[in-house]
Amino acid sequence: MRRILLAAITAGLVMTGAASAAEEPDVRLLDFSELDGWDDDDHAEALAVFLNTCRDMKSPDWKGLCRVAEDQTNAKAFFEMFFRPVEISDGAPALFTGYFEPELEGALSPSARFRFPVYRLPPEARDGTWLSRREIEESGAMQGRGLEIAWVDDAVELFFLQIQGSGRIKLADGRHIRVGYGGKNGHEYRSVGRELVRRGIYTAHQVSAQVIKNWVRRNPIDGLELLRHNPSYVFFREVNEVPAELGPLGAMNRSVTEMRTVAVDPRYTPLGAPVWVEKNGKGKIRRLMIAQDTGSAIKGAQRADIFFGTGDEAGLRAGRLKDPGRMIVLMPIQRAYAYLPVDAQ
Repeated sequence: MRRILLAAITAGLVMTGAASAAEEPDVRLLDFSELDGWDDDDHAEALAVFLNTCRDMKSPDWKGLCRVAEDQTNAKAFFEMFFRPVEISDGAPALFTGYFEPELEGALSPSARFRFPVYRLPPEARDGTWLSRREIEESGAMQGRGLEIAWVDDAVELFFLQIQGSGRIKLADGRHIRVGYGGKNGHEYRSVGRELVRRGIYTAHQVSAQVIKNWVRRNPIDGLELLRHNPSYVFFREVNEVPAELGPLGAMNRSVTEMRTVAVDPRYTPLGAPVWVEKNGKGKIRRLMIAQDTGSAIKGAQRADIFFGTGDEAGLRAGRLKDPGRMIVLMPIQRAYAYLPVDAQ
C-alpha cells in the first residue's frame, strides 16, 4: 500500500525517525513466557494472516516454515516450536500509530454534489516534477482527457485519500471502486497541520486529522486554499483484482487484515514476519500481528503502524493512536540466534 502515515504527515508534528543511535541495533532473545498476554491471544487467527503472505517470502527458512504452517492444527504450539521472540532496539522509544483505508462517497459522472475528480496519472507527470496542486486544480490541464476514475463529494476527504495513497469509493448502487497509488506530481509534501499552527489557529497538540477536516469544512473557501498549501498531488489507479470485502493491498501485494497487519521498517523487521505487539496507553493491545506493510514515516526498530480497517470509524480509531509500548519480532530459531553477537550466544 503506497501511503503516508496519517497522524504524522497530516499534522507534521510527530517525530518518526529513529534516534541517531548506534549503527548496530541492540538485540535480545526472549522467552514466550516474557510476552505479556501471549497465552490469551487467538493464535489461529494470526496464523491465517501469516499464511496469506508467507508463501511470497524468499528465504529458504521462511519458505520451509510456511510449508509447515499449512498443516498446523495448533497455531500457538507452531509459533512456540519454530520461532523465538527477538526484541530489536535502535535506541529510539517505541511508538505505535494507526492507519486505515478511507471510504468516500462517489459517482462515475460529475454532478452538483460530486464535483471533485479522482484522477489517473497523466503521461507527462511520470518523470520529474509537474504541475503543483493549485495548478492542477485551476489550470484545466486535466479536463477533457478521460483521466477521471470517479468524482467524490468532499475535497478534504479526497485530500486525505491522497495522503493515505489508497481507498474505496462507494457508489450509489452499493458497488465499490478500490483505488491505489498511481503516481504523484513530484512536489514535496507540505504539512497543512503545521500551517494551521503557524497561522495561530491551533496549537501543535490540538492538531489532528479530524481537526483539519472540520476546519476545512467550516471554512470552504479558505479551506481549499489551505489544502493548496501542499503542492504535492497523488494520482490513482483502479485496483480491480482485490474484492471489496478484502483489505487493500499492502507492501507484499496481498490484502492487509484489520488489527492483524502491522506496517514496519523492513531494515529491522522482515516483511511477512510475525510481530508480537504490546501497545500501552489507553486501550492496551496485546496481539500477534504480521508485518505485511511499510510506510514512508515508519522508520526505526520499534516503530509500527497498525491497520484498523476501512471507513470513517476505522479512521477515527487510527487517528487517535499514538502510544508507547514494545514490539517483539518472531524469528525462525536459527535466524534468531544469528542476530546475537557471538559472545552473547
